[in-house]
Amino acid sequence: MAKQNRLTVYILIAMVLGVIVGYVVHRNAGPEWTDSFARNIRLLTKLFLNLVQMIIAPLVFSTLVVGIAKLGDLKTVGRVGGKALLWFISASLASLLIGMVLVNFFQPGTAIQLGNVDTSGAEDLIGKTKAFSLENFVDHVFPKSMIEAMAKNEVLQLVVFSIFFGIAATAMGDAAKPVIKALDAVAHIILKMVNYVMAFAPLGVFGAIAAVIALKGPEVFKFYGLYLLYFLVGIAALWALLLLVGFLILRNRVPELLRRIAQPLLIAFSTTSSEAVFPKLTEELERFGCRDKVVSFILPLGYSFNLDGSMMYMTFASLAIAQAYGIHLPLGTQLTMLLVLMLTSKGIAGVPRASLVVVTATCAMFNIPPEGVALILPIDHFCDMFRSMTNVLGNALATTVVSKWEGELEG
Repeated sequence: MAKQNRLTVYILIAMVLGVIVGYVVHRNAGPEWTDSFARNIRLLTKLFLNLVQMIIAPLVFSTLVVGIAKLGDLKTVGRVGGKALLWFISASLASLLIGMVLVNFFQPGTAIQLGNVDTSGAEDLIGKTKAFSLENFVDHVFPKSMIEAMAKNEVLQLVVFSIFFGIAATAMGDAAKPVIKALDAVAHIILKMVNYVMAFAPLGVFGAIAAVIALKGPEVFKFYGLYLLYFLVGIAALWALLLLVGFLILRNRVPELLRRIAQPLLIAFSTTSSEAVFPKLTEELERFGCRDKVVSFILPLGYSFNLDGSMMYMTFASLAIAQAYGIHLPLGTQLTMLLVLMLTSKGIAGVPRASLVVVTATCAMFNIPPEGVALILPIDHFCDMFRSMTNVLGNALATTVVSKWEGELEG
């Protein structure tokens, strides 16, 4: 069996074992022991995600700078960047609109019972909302310090610095070539590290699944079944739209692309972090036939500007909370919320539960009780699995489509 297929099988086995172990603990252990088990077993997931985050900052910086430099001139950088932003903005608006239309049609908020609120889980999220307010938007986007941005894994700030650095290096021409060559070597070393880090993926998957099942149990699906069902209809509609556009541009190569990114999709689904597969996705897209210079430029941008699954969920969750409290929002207000989310959602980088922070901030901004986010906390982990996987699909399609438009797609 090929090494890649073996890892996929191990991840699937880890998911099944996680469900079994989590269920056994949930059924047989007391609340105190269950909390302790969940806290400790999550350390496996923390270990895996920490290893991934360890390589994100140097990978984003080195690949994006090298990608811009390899594009050759500032005119090409502007052209490719323009095509990427056209895709990102279109996909983001489509995702937000799908969430808005479906939440108005299905009214999932009316199925949520206010009596089941666990406000203790929402307090931490409410405390973080100031980081996503509009008045702090500039601070969030533009780094005061590159070192601080790398230390905190602020992907959007890293992207901004890397674009400036890459454009400056391109403008200098031959004088910057030794630096570009060194950064190219760094990028290849980091990508080699990816194979070592991915070996820990099954442990991370097992820890994540076992912890959430142990704490919540399968009963969580009974109460929140309708909310999850309607959300999955939205995810299915978004996948259908993305794949349809993919087929129109890539034609019969879409099934091959899906086979290539199957493992990153599975890891994102089980760990609820699209960031966790950024290095692996880079590798697989290059194997698919995308030129390294385009992947290096588009994919880091996508992780800041093109999180389709998260975008769809933000309008869906925000309006569902309003429905649960019986708050009617006119169409104009909803469209304003959609545009606000276009801005405040940038740079969340696929980190688990970051979408909830944005939802909490949006609720506060539109006079929806922010503690209402506690209504959706019990089911959020399962929603996060699907939206993280969708983020990966969206970025893979964006990169391959722009590669095709540029005539840089081999095979």
